[in-house]
Amino acid sequence: MKYIILILLFLSGCRTAELPKERFSQFRLNINYEFQESELSINLKNPLHSPVRIWVQSEDIGLKSYFDKINPITLSPLKDSLLTINVSDIEIRELHFAARLGDTSKQINIGKVDLPFQRNKSYKLIQGPNSEPTHNTDWSRYALDFGLSIGDTVCAAMDGYVVGVVEDYKSGGAGKEWKNYGNFITIYDPESGVYTQYVHLDYKGSFVNVGDKVVRGQIIGISGMTGQTTVEHLHFNCLKPSHSEDGLISIPIDSIGKYKISELKRYQLITIEN
Repeated sequence: MKYIILILLFLSGCRTAELPKERFSQFRLNINYEFQESELSINLKNPLHSPVRIWVQSEDIGLKSYFDKINPITLSPLKDSLLTINVSDIEIRELHFAARLGDTSKQINIGKVDLPFQRNKSYKLIQGPNSEPTHNTDWSRYALDFGLSIGDTVCAAMDGYVVGVVEDYKSGGAGKEWKNYGNFITIYDPESGVYTQYVHLDYKGSFVNVGDKVVRGQIIGISGMTGQTTVEHLHFNCLKPSHSEDGLISIPIDSIGKYKISELKRYQLITIEN
């Protein structure tokens, strides 16, 4: 019997309305697996310009023990892998998969980070790193919130490849239950190993697709108010792979644009000049 599985990776996101009935993924992996008598074959493919980690799961005790030893399986960018496993006396012939971005063994070397909006524009920093109410977890500890309004232009802060896009949510709310219902873009820089995320984008607010190559300063989307927020703004975050629930954790940066992070103050006006 042959199965085709689509792996959906859900990440973060941030008005008040009913929670959406559907969850959208930022990327998809195609995975095929097939049981044939005493052999199991699993074909793993990574279409992203980023490493991915894949966990194979089974309710069969024997298979679970085997997968526990090899999980996670790390695939390099644009690579695939075929696993062939000898199996016998397997009653539960169904597998489940989970995936996270990144390779935790890759060294991170973050360099220059630009501001994520257009030149000659100024926005207030409405929340900085290590602050309340939301920048106090591993997921967003070093994030920066800029006061972009709905419809303002979002730009790439680093070079890289688009590895995630969610743009089909229409609303947001204050509670933590809205965390996974925000529109966002994830970009991976192979040189530094850093992921940048641009969160709370508008409905259909992405100008890029998974697989696109982008350069710093390039227009990538439109700011909005989706996910966990009741205030119009852009949530900007630099992340690295980790063994965590989300698979990525926020990392500190020394400066952004012309500003030293240690010198920034809440509600300070932040500007990009020509």
